[in-house]
Amino acid sequence: MTAPDTSSDPAARSPGPRVAPNFITEIIERDLREGKYPQVVTRFPPEPNGYLHLGHTFASFLDFQTAVQYGGRYHLRLDDTNPEGESMEFAQAIQDDLRWLGWDWGEHLYYASDNFERYYEYAEHLIRLGKAYVDSVSSEEMARLRGDATTPGTPSPYRDRSVEENLDLFRRMRAGEFPDGAHVLRAKIDLASPNMKLRDPVLYRILHASHYRAGDAWCIYPMYDFQHPLQDALEGVTHSMCSLEFVDNRAIYDWLMETLGFTPRPHQYEFGRRGLEYTVTSKRKLRQLVHEGYVTGWDDPRMPTLRAQRRLGVTPQAILAFASQIGVSRTNRTVDISIYENAVRNDLNHRAPRVMAVLEPLRVVIENLPAGETRTLSLPYWPHDVIRESPDGLVALPTGERVLPEQAVRDVPLTRELYIEREDFSLDPPRGYKRLTQGGTVRLRGAGIIRAEGVETDEAGNVTLVRATLLGEDAKAAGVIHWVSAEHALPAEFRLYDRLFRVPNPEGDAPDDIAPDFDPERMSHENEAAPVDTSFLRHLNPHSRRVTHGWVEPSVARDPQDTRYQFERQGYFWRDPVDSREDALVFGRIITLRDTWAKEVQKTERQSPAGERRGQRAEKPQPSAGGGQVTPLTPEQEDERVRLTALGVSEGDARTLVRDVGLGAFFAQANAGEHAAQVAAWVVNDLAPGLRSGESRLSAADLPPLAALLAEGQISTRIAKDVLLRAAETGEAPAAIVEREGLRVVTDAEAIERAVQEVLRAHPDKVAAYRGGKTGLLGFFTGQVLRATGGKADPNIVGQKLAEALGGP
Repeated sequence: MTAPDTSSDPAARSPGPRVAPNFITEIIERDLREGKYPQVVTRFPPEPNGYLHLGHTFASFLDFQTAVQYGGRYHLRLDDTNPEGESMEFAQAIQDDLRWLGWDWGEHLYYASDNFERYYEYAEHLIRLGKAYVDSVSSEEMARLRGDATTPGTPSPYRDRSVEENLDLFRRMRAGEFPDGAHVLRAKIDLASPNMKLRDPVLYRILHASHYRAGDAWCIYPMYDFQHPLQDALEGVTHSMCSLEFVDNRAIYDWLMETLGFTPRPHQYEFGRRGLEYTVTSKRKLRQLVHEGYVTGWDDPRMPTLRAQRRLGVTPQAILAFASQIGVSRTNRTVDISIYENAVRNDLNHRAPRVMAVLEPLRVVIENLPAGETRTLSLPYWPHDVIRESPDGLVALPTGERVLPEQAVRDVPLTRELYIEREDFSLDPPRGYKRLTQGGTVRLRGAGIIRAEGVETDEAGNVTLVRATLLGEDAKAAGVIHWVSAEHALPAEFRLYDRLFRVPNPEGDAPDDIAPDFDPERMSHENEAAPVDTSFLRHLNPHSRRVTHGWVEPSVARDPQDTRYQFERQGYFWRDPVDSREDALVFGRIITLRDTWAKEVQKTERQSPAGERRGQRAEKPQPSAGGGQVTPLTPEQEDERVRLTALGVSEGDARTLVRDVGLGAFFAQANAGEHAAQVAAWVVNDLAPGLRSGESRLSAADLPPLAALLAEGQISTRIAKDVLLRAAETGEAPAAIVEREGLRVVTDAEAIERAVQEVLRAHPDKVAAYRGGKTGLLGFFTGQVLRATGGKADPNIVGQKLAEALGGP
């Protein structure tokens, strides 16, 4: 569809590649086509209790760029309803980082805390409706009374308090008469619901804590499940996107919208969250890394925070390109870090001029050059194959700039004494060595060929100086090395950053909270004291930061501070914006030129014992100090990736299967056939932890029958995942669990129609309201029918039968 002209709207001016078509864009296009909303309105709702990280990038891109594509409006909202840990520092940092990415929300900046009074009024309204009550049991007793997946909840002894008593207690809670934990306000929904979230969720808690914006005005605070949908409705949000953890919470969202009568109303849609290999993005774990000194701060370039990536030198264009490449789906995925690193490389390759720097210097004296003489060489900033002459005599650079020819080159001094990299000379070269050796030749980049005539060594036998001769142009050399003039080069510190963790999944099987919108501590007061898993610390890479001192060619002195360079053969660098000064240059490596983890990974996998437990992958060795990027696939792996994607397996899952020997072998044993895509997704995203640890008892051959049931619509996705994980623990075939417990989806149209009629007869007032134009009640009817059928009714048939029975509004 063609978006309307929105040149005056902030969203229209926002940058970034497009969001690829996905199930959410399909819903939006349908809603616009049917005239459900006049304009798409989305929001990105971070809590200001930490810095944004790469996990948030995907969510913010989806929220903001989707609105841009459909000529809509996007909001930035600070969901600041939990005073513990929130601060203005974090709120301002979030805005600053998002503006750095290029987003401009104009006047649509919202703080949830601005609406504390309105949330309170809605809570009192629910009490008056008989839909909320003050409960006074302990959190432990409340959890017990809720029951479990097979046992319905038991009413609290306080569930039937009168409206007057509830109002009195709630107002006294607000007035500060009670200590923390003495009472909570709960919604009165359904203690027998198969969805545990609907078993009278907590709406308000007592918390005597000062809020960073509201001060001490409040001592009760709304829970996320209560505040978030209300704020969406108050802002006029149409499509509320959140991560998959909230799929069951949607029932509370819908209940609130219907009970409070919002129209038009927002709808919630859940997408699979995205983790990233070789890092953690749990706020608690990031906080631990900072506070316990494992990193130098939130902006340490090894951290996944946007603040750190900015200091590292990654550009916003690279991050947005990465976000656009991840893809939107209904399943959680761990993203291959090569997707991020390649996005960074591709961006820098087109913007970074080439210069020379020597990180670990070895002095070379060219004895046939006169002392004190300087030859000035004119070397290009860019390879000749990526720049081109324009008819007007200007040179077109890869960045899109058009400059004078003299601006596309720089002067590089050649003198009698030079520095080369220490590793570029060897007295005892290994086979295939193509650099400088005793009596051998090598080409100096842009300066000619030299031959090593002799060396000087220290007492330990280490080479301290190479004496060389500059040869004529007809000389031959096997390799090319970089260099700088010892007389004119600038001294510099070089910080070589690598991955912070040595393994792809440092959190292992520990619970994580990396979802962009998910923060357990604001979901329920019961989670506030949840212990922090520290096992991830054992996977820290001791070589993630290495510092050397060397020299850089003098041309950099006249360049802008924010210039990103490609130091030839070394990687992409820029001046550290915090520590670098004009008289003390500090360059940090943004990323290496190529993946340097590949050979080590392949070597480890070749050396893995044949008897290794199924699904257990040998830990990758520590990377060399020189770098740390994700490996390109070997020819054999690439062939297998092509074969898997031809079977329908997603690109990300295919890459994981060919790189992970254990997971790949398990998938092969499944012989999935036409269900390859679904089986691969389960193996990579749901079963991987258990398979890697050797704890899973599931047989690979039992996966295709379950996938067939799902494909045929006989079970739902939720049922499939539930029995899958239970089967991994017990070893029972998941399809057998489905059969034994009667979990198949009800597709009997007559049985569903009977359930529909019973629901409509039980709610004549809502039927009348629907036919009077309150079409949002369709979700209520659907939920009631699914509840009446134990959650087993085919939703498509339910929708069809409801449409037939209700007719048009």
